[in-house]
Amino acid sequence: MASTAVISTDDALEPTLQSILDQKTLRWIFVGGKGGVGKTTTSCSLAIQLAKVRRSVLLISTDPAHNLSDAFSQKFGKEARLVNGFDNLSAMEIDPNGSIQDLLAGQGGEEATDMGGGMGGMMQDLAFAIPGIDEAMSFAEVLKQVKSLSYETIIFDTAPTGHTLRFLQFPSVLEKALAKISQLSSQYGPLLNGFLGSNGALPNGQNLNEMMEKLEGLRATISEVNTQFKDENLTTFVCVCIAEFLSLYETERMIQELATYGIDTHCIVVNQLLFPKQGSQCDQCNARRKMQKKYLDQIEELYDEFNVVRMPLLVDEVRGKERLEKFSDMLVNPYVPPE
Repeated sequence: MASTAVISTDDALEPTLQSILDQKTLRWIFVGGKGGVGKTTTSCSLAIQLAKVRRSVLLISTDPAHNLSDAFSQKFGKEARLVNGFDNLSAMEIDPNGSIQDLLAGQGGEEATDMGGGMGGMMQDLAFAIPGIDEAMSFAEVLKQVKSLSYETIIFDTAPTGHTLRFLQFPSVLEKALAKISQLSSQYGPLLNGFLGSNGALPNGQNLNEMMEKLEGLRATISEVNTQFKDENLTTFVCVCIAEFLSLYETERMIQELATYGIDTHCIVVNQLLFPKQGSQCDQCNARRKMQKKYLDQIEELYDEFNVVRMPLLVDEVRGKERLEKFSDMLVNPYVPPE
């Protein structure tokens, strides 16, 4: 990578994300913030550092824009695949336009059932009548990938703030939806079985009892994940922002909502900081640095118990494995400015 913005020796950055690497119990790490603040760069960089100290790491994009492919200069899809140059770091991009069929197939594997018609179609309509269930489909994709528990740590590169906060409610939404479907099945199952005959087969050849067993199994998995998200030993949320008013406002809103969900957050990454040379004649640089310093001071005051990582504005775009690796080093090692 080429040069970075010049940083005075007094402003050398500290390796304040080291605590995440050291916390071996962490299984789920969310990275989120306002659009355009460098979430993908931060999540990719954190994943690279974690891959050095974990057996296996999975990086998941839940942002419809899907920037992981651009960041690593490698195409990713909805199936996890190794990142080029790594043997223990995989990545995937979840399609947010999932379907209820995908959710119900999550427990079935090769035996996934067809929910196309008859009772299945009715259950599909019931499921979509529950608020938030359509967005929750992407979470079902996650479950299918991590059900095997083969990844030691999973990092989510999330969508802009509002979507992220909804995503964190998905386990609860899905749990309630499947509980409702199960309840309806219990109420009307005997009546339906009377119409279906002794074998209990639906018009599409599916057995009603088998389908409900799969739904219950999926609900148990979702409940387990939901509990893990609220365990600070297993889950944390890294807030990413820039030193501007709107970004700081979004960060505060997000931290407040995370607290209501019972989800731990104690790290903030402040990106795109400008550090002009002493005596610089660049009016724009000096004015922007003055503004950024004001918001940095506010962040330090508001979040004095947080690990606040300050990252410099870079001259070059951070794309590709080599540049990401160099950027990631600044998350955990003191940055030494050039002479």
